[in-house]
Amino acid sequence: QVQLVESGGGLVQAGGSLRVSCAASGRAFSPYTMAWFRQAPEKEREFVAGISRSTSTYYSDSVKGRFTISRDNAKNTVELQMNSLSPEDTAVYYCARGPDLNMIPAMRDAYSYWGQGTQVTVSS
Repeated sequence: QVQLVESGGGLVQAGGSLRVSCAASGRAFSPYTMAWFRQAPEKEREFVAGISRSTSTYYSDSVKGRFTISRDNAKNTVELQMNSLSPEDTAVYYCARGPDLNMIPAMRDAYSYWGQGTQVTVSS
């Protein structure tokens, strides 16, 4: 059974930085694409960033240049470093495990396992 547990959310002022982490347990971690999604109140869950098993990365236009995704296969963790945060980044951030293919889909349906989410709030 795969479990994903996020941590590191919180409250930060606009322009600040925050790092969220995801620890995975269960079966093999390294072959799978990992991603971060987010969901703001009354909005659809949206793709934020993904990292493939070859450590290729892909970002949504809204976070490109501000966020960095990374993974540590030895520790079964994936992190999202978020800089230059704005109130528009306020959301619950979810870690997700995708396919064991060297690709980074942006569609929710491509991801089979999800964490419980961690709240990120950016004050103006």
